[in-house]
Amino acid sequence: MPTTTAQDVMTDSVVSVSPETSLVDVLRLFVEENIHGAPVVDEEGQLQGVISTSDLLRSQDDERNTVTATTDYFREIHASASLDWTSDVSDLQDRLADRTVAEVMTKQVLSVPSDAPVAAIARCLRENQIHRVWVEDAGQLCGVVSALDLMPVLERAADEK
Repeated sequence: MPTTTAQDVMTDSVVSVSPETSLVDVLRLFVEENIHGAPVVDEEGQLQGVISTSDLLRSQDDERNTVTATTDYFREIHASASLDWTSDVSDLQDRLADRTVAEVMTKQVLSVPSDAPVAAIARCLRENQIHRVWVEDAGQLCGVVSALDLMPVLERAADEK
């Protein structure tokens, strides 16, 4: 039986953004596409980083200089609790419109080639505590494999036993 690879399970229609995209446009894109992250690519289609909902939230925390190291997980004292979700939504949109993806994206991105075995991809996701890995061939972004994309592989393996 042939080894299942990234190419077999990846989503190849990947929505991407450029480093110059405003954060408000990223937020709109995430809502419209029902996604939580997107690759950041340059004009040549080369992967430059990734932007996620976590990066958007962190950008607002950074703006307020409220990031604190804490091991306490109670919402009222957790760093993300400093965001004022009751404030005017247009204020949030204005703040996001003033910043670009390049300012807040995660630059260290994990990617795999399209022939990477799904077992290696699953290990990569688990070891790095991430939800998706980008698929690149010859330096070009060609897809994404999320943890959910691996579920059918696990189901098939369980059914075959």
